[in-house]
Amino acid sequence: MQRLSARSILLGLAAPVGALVFAALVCSLILAVTGHSPADVVDSMVTSAKRPRTTVIAINNATNYYLAAVAVAIGFRMNLFNIGVDGQYRLAAMLAAAFAGASFMQGLPSFLRIVLTLVVAMLVGAFWAGIAGFLKVTRGVSEVISTIMLNAIATALVAFLLNPQRLAVLRGNDIGTVEISEGGQVPGIPFPGTTSATVHGLIVVAILVGVLYWFGLSRTRFGFDLKATGLSESAAVASGVNVKKMVLGSMLLSGAVAGLVGMPELLGGAHSYSLNFPTGVGFIGIAVALLGRNHPVGMAFAALLWGLLDASSNGLDVSGVPKEIVAIMQGVIVLSVVVAYELVRRYRVRLEQREVGQALGTTKVPEEVGA
Repeated sequence: MQRLSARSILLGLAAPVGALVFAALVCSLILAVTGHSPADVVDSMVTSAKRPRTTVIAINNATNYYLAAVAVAIGFRMNLFNIGVDGQYRLAAMLAAAFAGASFMQGLPSFLRIVLTLVVAMLVGAFWAGIAGFLKVTRGVSEVISTIMLNAIATALVAFLLNPQRLAVLRGNDIGTVEISEGGQVPGIPFPGTTSATVHGLIVVAILVGVLYWFGLSRTRFGFDLKATGLSESAAVASGVNVKKMVLGSMLLSGAVAGLVGMPELLGGAHSYSLNFPTGVGFIGIAVALLGRNHPVGMAFAALLWGLLDASSNGLDVSGVPKEIVAIMQGVIVLSVVVAYELVRRYRVRLEQREVGQALGTTKVPEEVGA
């Protein structure tokens, strides 16, 4: 059992570690071809990452990426591809920001205002993802197609609502929702070495989401049914699982978590939804979920890695190296992870087949009586 456990750990680490090493080699080759020293680039990124402010930015980015990854992973667990996390969280953030800045919210206690804002964001995200889930269970529409189209619709809807005649106000050259007053904000957590930057207070919510994700999948009937449906839909039906209910439920849950993606930045930093609000976080969540193998701890490390790469890329401009090299590295990591997981899976299958063959080959057949 110890040998098998050690082998499982090594096989589990082989894909992500191999992908990172391969991505580093590819980027080193690109840097060498373009006339830049890989050692100098690594030194610049490490020096930048050591700065307390860079670390704070990396942690804040990782918080958003982690929530997006959990939202994606919920669908991945039952072979559902929720590509619409980006649209779900942006629409949720915009409507939650307008709700939190409304005049009727000003007289409520701070804790209640924050909770209501989070609930509204989760409901909006769940509703938008639920549209794709409803289309799949009633009309058989692929969730990949529907969520991609819903992303485009969400972008247009946000642009329509983010207007001074509707839910936005004009502040100089910027258009955004009414700024959330102090009572509706979540204070940041001080970080040693810097007073101008703080860690988003809603990192606690991200940790709680990760714990609930782990508990829900590994310790509840819903999690068992969800994984069983993902492994074999026919077997799940035979065991009494309502597949349509599981599809709709997982999409709603995925959308609810997606609605939280923009909340750390909204309530802890920006305090309003404007044209400068972060975009593309949902697609980064797909990469983080793949790199972390849909595991809550693995996704946490992957999100932190992605956050560090993004935060330290700004230090490359100072050294004269294009910071786009980080985007290249991230893209290579994603492609490498997909290939590496498949290679490791095939290797694991061959090992299991070999062990079964060896066991059958050494099994003695009982001699017939009277032979």
